[in-house]
Amino acid sequence: MDRRESLKTLLIGGAGSGLLLSCRLDDNTDVSQLTDIKEKKFDYGRTPEEEARDEALLNDNFYTDEEMKTIIVLSDIIMPGTESHEPASEVGVPEFIEFITKDIPEHKIPMRGGLRWLKNESYKRHDKDFLELSEEKRIAIVDDIAYPIDVKPEFTQGAVFFSRIRNLVTTGYFTSKEGIEYLGYKGNRPNVWDGVPDEVLKKHGMAYEEKILKESIKPEERNDIEDWEGYIV
Repeated sequence: MDRRESLKTLLIGGAGSGLLLSCRLDDNTDVSQLTDIKEKKFDYGRTPEEEARDEALLNDNFYTDEEMKTIIVLSDIIMPGTESHEPASEVGVPEFIEFITKDIPEHKIPMRGGLRWLKNESYKRHDKDFLELSEEKRIAIVDDIAYPIDVKPEFTQGAVFFSRIRNLVTTGYFTSKEGIEYLGYKGNRPNVWDGVPDEVLKKHGMAYEEKILKESIKPEERNDIEDWEGYIV
């Protein structure tokens, strides 16, 4: 079982885990195209006050372009794509992190501090920014902070940051349409109830009245609101 499958199993069981594989981003990536969600329309239920607040959050920017590019890289390291599923950066995870950071301000200082730690660590090791490193060197840094039990004391700050962003990435991914499909989660879905089966009714010497069969047990009308006026005595 690979790391992605391990994470899937742990998430289904209600736990969390780390996962590092590949990332996708090059110098020509237009970060604005990956993070601009201001024009998207949401059809979830909101009061006018909540809608106004969401709109204000969406129209504000917290992370710089460089920080967003780093978040995109880390998102795809944590949740890379497969042959049948897109990576985190392509299902709105960086946008989710941007929004959540503004929605829950407690994330702001730890996230910005963690991104700064990652930048400093990259320069310390290779005299380059994290975004300029090869995939191999990026993963080497991430390996040192991704597994809390094995983290060395000098990497504690980085490990705390990585745990936070990993939680945000997995939350964003597995609450997206693609992530839910990946888990195979079906949720509560309406079905058609066409009454007690005939064999059960016959076994107990019972049967539906003709009026009930004609007026109430109609699968094609299951979403209609029943008018019970004719049943009131």
